Amino acid sequence: MNDLFFMQSALELARQAAAAGEVPVGAVVVRDGVIVGRGYNQPIAGSDPSAHAEIMALRDAGRRLGNYRLPDCDLYVTLEPCVMCSGAIMHARIRRVMFGARDPKTGACGSAADLFALPHLNHHAVVSGGIMADEAVGLLQDFFAQRRSAG
Repeated sequence: MNDLFFMQSALELARQAAAAGEVPVGAVVVRDGVIVGRGYNQPIAGSDPSAHAEIMALRDAGRRLGNYRLPDCDLYVTLEPCVMCSGAIMHARIRRVMFGARDPKTGACGSAADLFALPHLNHHAVVSGGIMADEAVGLLQDFFAQRRSAG
């Protein structure tokens, strides 16, 4: 298994979000080459502003592994995490964050801010962006184009 395989899994979850009328973002948590957590955006359906894909995947992994700390896990997400999600990723002690599309408006992994680079914070995940970015951007563009045309 490699980064492309896991990002493809996250993209499939993003497609599920789009089918449900949510912004198409998907995420998976991986430990030892196995997906242990899955999530996609659900804030509209759940009336929950915290129900971002990353949060849902972290919650799923925590339940499955029986621990809120996930230090030997990696997170793959189709869109650069926001400040809220980056904070949750830090608290979970995720080892690596691999994301697809950059988010210039709210991305907290180097675009609008870079929380993981702040030296005074106690956890610093390794962050890599741009993995299958074209596919992730395409899903987002298609989703918003459909919303505008229906509008």
